[in-house]
Amino acid sequence: MPLATGLDILQAARAGGYGVGAFNTNNMEITQAILEASEATRSPVLVAVSEGGLKYGGKPLIDMVLAMGREASVPVCLHLDHGSSFESCLRAIRMGFTSVMIDKSHEDEDVNVAETKRVVDAAHAAGVTVEAEIGRLGGVEEHVVVAQEDAILTKPDEAERFMRATGADYLAIACGTSHGANKGKGRPYIDHKRIREIAALLPMPLVMHGASGVPSALVERLNAAGGQLADASGIHEDDVREAVKHGIAKINTDTDLRLALTVAVREVLASKPKEFDPRKILGPARDLMREVITERMQVFASAGKA
Repeated sequence: MPLATGLDILQAARAGGYGVGAFNTNNMEITQAILEASEATRSPVLVAVSEGGLKYGGKPLIDMVLAMGREASVPVCLHLDHGSSFESCLRAIRMGFTSVMIDKSHEDEDVNVAETKRVVDAAHAAGVTVEAEIGRLGGVEEHVVVAQEDAILTKPDEAERFMRATGADYLAIACGTSHGANKGKGRPYIDHKRIREIAALLPMPLVMHGASGVPSALVERLNAAGGQLADASGIHEDDVREAVKHGIAKINTDTDLRLALTVAVREVLASKPKEFDPRKILGPARDLMREVITERMQVFASAGKA
């Protein structure tokens, strides 16, 4: 079936009070895990590729995701995560992406508005929908490190003004989450009041970045298999459920998949030092990622919505 746009999927989620996962992929096994979990749970899904992922996999990665997505029996969207420029978004549109994110949240508001509107005009002309961002998350995003104290939470009135000026289809907001595996000490604080206030002003889908759960069981397995991940902490699943109730329709998840893949690969290599068949090394990684994604879809309440 043809790929869906991001708005096709997320507008239904916002109206239905559930969330949809946007899971980042970099290779075949990750893509298989995402789509197999989607089919098993009957969940719509956004398969996300970052600029780093695109640089790593190139056009062959995108062609593979497009082919696999079109064979799925659930709604699938191919989404550009954190596009840094008009040119990057345009390239993605030409490659077949059905949703793009333009992220100028680090710029002044007037620049963010102008560049976002430029992408919106081009994307809409091609039938592609657009995610924008206002506010700024802390943590690690690709090769950029943003200190937690430099994070800027999204202001409701600015969000309303921004979306009215740009015509973007869905908005990523900063509400206390952060990128990477170290989201703060203990249980990170999520500003649910801020989410409710923004949702009351904006009828369009809202997006939560940096929402991985970073399960402690996976962290323990990673370290037991020779990894070194200290002070790891994620977003509590109850906070995700609460956010979804109040307008968050798209939940980005990348760290959890990276963690699951690395755990499985380390465990195979540690327990079977003579193994060199990539299928027997990466197959268990695909299986564990599928389990993690399935659990996330249950938390988001997207299961059964396709």
